[in-house]
Amino acid sequence: MTPMMLQYLDVKKQYPDAILFYRLGDFYEMFFEDAKLASRVLELTLTGRDCGEEERAPMCGVPFHAADTYIGRLVAKGYKVVICEQMEDPSTAKGLVKRDITRIVTPGTVTDNVMLPETRNNYMAAICLRANEAGIAFADASTGDLYVTRFTGNDTERKLISECEAYSPREILLNVSADESPALFDYFRNSLHAVTETDEAAFDEATSKETVKKHFSNSVSSLGLEAGVSVSAVGALLGYIADTQKKDCSYIKKINVYSEGQFMDIDPNTRRNLELCETMRQKEKRGSLLWVLDHTKTSMGARLIRKWIEFPLINTHHITQRLDATGELKDNYMLREEIANHLSNVLDIERLMTKIVYGTANAKDLRAVHASLSVIQPIMTLLGEARCNELKKLCSSLDPLTELTELIDATVVDEPIHSVREGKMIRPSANEELARLTDILTNSQEYLRDLLEKERENTGVSKMKYGYNRVFGYYLEITNANRPEVLPDYFIRKQTLAGAERYITPELKELESTILGASDRICALEYEIFCQLRDKVAEAKEQIQENASALAILDAYCSLADVAMKNNYVRPEIGYDETIVIRDGRHPVVEQFVRDSYLCQMTRSLIRAKTVSC
Repeated sequence: MTPMMLQYLDVKKQYPDAILFYRLGDFYEMFFEDAKLASRVLELTLTGRDCGEEERAPMCGVPFHAADTYIGRLVAKGYKVVICEQMEDPSTAKGLVKRDITRIVTPGTVTDNVMLPETRNNYMAAICLRANEAGIAFADASTGDLYVTRFTGNDTERKLISECEAYSPREILLNVSADESPALFDYFRNSLHAVTETDEAAFDEATSKETVKKHFSNSVSSLGLEAGVSVSAVGALLGYIADTQKKDCSYIKKINVYSEGQFMDIDPNTRRNLELCETMRQKEKRGSLLWVLDHTKTSMGARLIRKWIEFPLINTHHITQRLDATGELKDNYMLREEIANHLSNVLDIERLMTKIVYGTANAKDLRAVHASLSVIQPIMTLLGEARCNELKKLCSSLDPLTELTELIDATVVDEPIHSVREGKMIRPSANEELARLTDILTNSQEYLRDLLEKERENTGVSKMKYGYNRVFGYYLEITNANRPEVLPDYFIRKQTLAGAERYITPELKELESTILGASDRICALEYEIFCQLRDKVAEAKEQIQENASALAILDAYCSLADVAMKNNYVRPEIGYDETIVIRDGRHPVVEQFVRDSYLCQMTRSLIRAKTVSC
């Protein structure tokens, strides 16, 4: 085996259950069984490579700049992908290039927007089963959401299945085997979830307590967690995310602990029959309750309104708060429209912040954060008119982060390129050295002309000219007819031609070095400035996440208010008894289809009438 192939096999041995993307230059290559599998799933051409043995190693690859698309396709089919990156520049490396694992992408730990649906969360779950109790934790690695609850009793498995129906996790960690809990495994397999049987050590209660305490800088009890299965589930989940992302998951700052009875309990069959977020037959949004209610302007708001529908409230006080906010926005058309217009400019800062914290964000992502934060101040001004406590509370939780927003705007150009290594993303005015280098690169011919004029005066040769070739670089040329008897000592003859001599000077060589090296230095300096700014934005992650949460809630309220106004919905009276009284009830989904059908019929009639008249 060649040294490179031995290095590959050594890495692959550590991850036998995953497809290894091994970086070779501008490609991620796959070998042997991984190559055969990937070529079939991704429809890639299978080739071969000499590996030091008689038979060539099966091989296929994808360009590194398009890797996310291919990784997304593999992960969507339930495969795990391991990224092995070059840790040094191959052009300067001595011997074999050092490589290491930088990321493990599994169905539940995807964080890149390219691989994720914008309007729904990508949850993974950890389930800890012991005796007649179970702890279950759900996390979305792309947004930092973390939820945990605990079930007890003889029907624990039924409750777990019901909860998973609501969250629809893409990947599940279990501390039990298929033999110990066949019902759970049958359900997960039939629902096409990726099930990972995890070693019991990952769910160790003592270790999990330490993990949770260290992560949240708080004791388990102060977080509202009960010792036991709940803590074990959270600890296993946080550990798994950290292991796969190869970085700490510090952006997960809030843990949402809820108990049985906090939301309406809907069994899986009822949930499917109600068609809350998708239809039974086509599995489409159109025809569901979500289709009627979701008029949100942001991805964050769309994910939240889906969650509200999946988890109906049963607390009268909380229901009234939502109704108050929705009612005020419904009755105030101008306020609702102005807020909605501002929300249209908000991008998915929940997921953008995850990329920023992980260090995978580019300059376009920072401009997106700037655009999103820029709408907060005008929204706060609008909410200053609000009367209900819920809208006032949202207003007080917002922070425009003016200094940070201005810093991003002053540093990053309006339209940066995608790559962070090729320059063209930082304003020259953001850094004195960058401004100098940019000026040199832009005005290099002017600097050369200035030097030429200076040397013409020093030598008295008015017809001296400068030129450039790949062998000598920049030079000063004097024809034999114009060459004086004595030239300054610093003139160094470099080339003799039939009718002229070419010279270089220390100052000319220094300017040449600056001009030719300016482009590379600019790229390196811009990347350095960009990384510093990205770290600065990451430091403000908690407040930016607070802003994202408040904007998502406001977006959901505006959506509900807009639907209520357009469909002439009436606010329900919420009581404490068990009586439900409905007068002149309408089916929110059916009436939309009836209305659409009526409009289509009227349109066809108008077209037919116009055709006849013509």
